[in-house]
This record gives sequence, structure tokens and C-alpha cells, in this order.
Amino acid sequence: MPGINPTIISHELHVDQSFKPFKQKKRKRNHDRAKAVNDEVDRLLKAGSIREVKYPDWLANPVVVKKKTGKWRVCVNFTDINNACPKDSFPLPYTDRLVESTAGH
Repeated sequence: MPGINPTIISHELHVDQSFKPFKQKKRKRNHDRAKAVNDEVDRLLKAGSIREVKYPDWLANPVVVKKKTGKWRVCVNFTDINNACPKDSFPLPYTDRLVESTAGH
């Protein structure tokens, strides 16, 4: 997010050191899905939300799913890195519960 100090919005993943970094193999996509991924990457690059990394330790494939509206949703398959991160003993409370308790309802 341009204009916001990265130390405020950045975080680190606490990856278990016993796990070896995993790079998923590149998956082939048909023309429509490949175009959707390229368009999303271009949009995020222009917004400054992502940047190119030359030597990543972990590499995950984008997953493309068709929405009900007919547009494409681009997500990232973080299964391998999720398995390498320890589970949080104190998960964040649900946002709707926080808002309701703050509002007094």
C-alpha cells in the first residue's frame, strides 16, 4: 500500500526450521486462466502491492477459480507453507463479535 510505512503493515511467518523450503512445480493453464493470472499480477504490480523476487525460498502456484459472475478469482495455494507454520494457540477473535461487543449489542 503506497504511502504506508512497511514496518506497520509487514509481518513475518514463524516457519518451523525442521521443514525444508518447498517449491511447487509450475502448473500449465489454459489461455483464459493464464490471461486472468497475468492481468491480476499486472494490476498488483502497478498498485505496488507485490514485487518480483529473484530467489524465493518458498514458491506457491496461483489457483484460478471461476466466480458466479463469470469473472476469474486468482488465489495462491499456500498449503505447504501453512503446514510448516506452527498453529497459533491464541487465534484472533472474530471481527463481527468485536464490532458487536464494541457497539454494545
